[in-house]
Amino acid sequence: MVYDLRSDTVTKPTAEMRQAMAEAEVGDDVYGEDPTVRKLEALGADLVGQEAALFVPSGTMGNQVAILTHTRRGDEVIADSNAHIVYYEVGACAVLSGVQLRTIQGHNGFIEPSAIEEAVRGKDLHFPESRLLCLENTHNRSGGTVVSPEAMDCMIQAAHGKGLRVHLDGARIFNAATALGVGADRLTSACDSVMFCLSKGLAAPVGSLLAGKADFIELARKYRKMLGGGMRQAGVLAAAGIVALQKMIGRLGEDHQNATALAQGIAEIKGLHIDLASVQTNMVVFDISGLHTTMELFLRRLAEEGVLAGPVGSSKVRMVTHKDISAKDIPTVIRIINKVSMDL
Repeated sequence: MVYDLRSDTVTKPTAEMRQAMAEAEVGDDVYGEDPTVRKLEALGADLVGQEAALFVPSGTMGNQVAILTHTRRGDEVIADSNAHIVYYEVGACAVLSGVQLRTIQGHNGFIEPSAIEEAVRGKDLHFPESRLLCLENTHNRSGGTVVSPEAMDCMIQAAHGKGLRVHLDGARIFNAATALGVGADRLTSACDSVMFCLSKGLAAPVGSLLAGKADFIELARKYRKMLGGGMRQAGVLAAAGIVALQKMIGRLGEDHQNATALAQGIAEIKGLHIDLASVQTNMVVFDISGLHTTMELFLRRLAEEGVLAGPVGSSKVRMVTHKDISAKDIPTVIRIINKVSMDL
């Protein structure tokens, strides 16, 4: 038995998704003729309080299409220094949009409104134009922490007050909404655009949605085509996304409970350190520096015992719970982590 906790991207589609994919009504989506894609886009837009949405192959494409649509070459985009678009999107902002990133140190996804206001450039021949603020909720590199509706409001208002547009990388926005006990639209409707993934905790095999106002999505559709994201009979993929949005959001709390149980077990293991307050959704990040071993060896020994995890830097390990890890699996995973830690 292998317990794959590297990410919630490893989830397998459900039997209902596979059936829906097999039976999906399709058409050519580049011509706007795939009814299943259109249904998915309408459903997704409604859930996040936006006028329209666009089905894209990946979250990274969704973020980059948003940046292309909001900005002009030579503009400046403001983001948290630990944002996904800064760390994990292959320098795409510079390559594709020709924009400069100006990073601000945030805390668990929250950037002080005053820091946002101070980062906005004044009018000067020498300066790039400050155009866009990119936010992230949940915040990946903070261990899946959530940003409250009130905090989102403060950051969005600060940005809009300075004339910036706001894009939200909401890859796991439904995890954030579940943890906070609010509808996702409470976190997203005031943004100018939002991207969210179907292929993480929601378990669809492929795809994300980019949502915003209708005219924004119309232009974004052209940039999606430019980047090679124009898909044809994509209804076979969108069908799984519809099931994801209709059936999988409601069970995300189980993943959060399993992450909490896993974190509590890890906290009892000698040589490991974990900040339990940071475990707010389905991610568990812990420090192994107390074991005086290498990350490579620790992860290899875990894998040999049947547990797969990922590194965060040189001393922290990340584990992500998802639908394919059940509550009854958690004690076994804790036992394996404890065994490996004692052996090293």
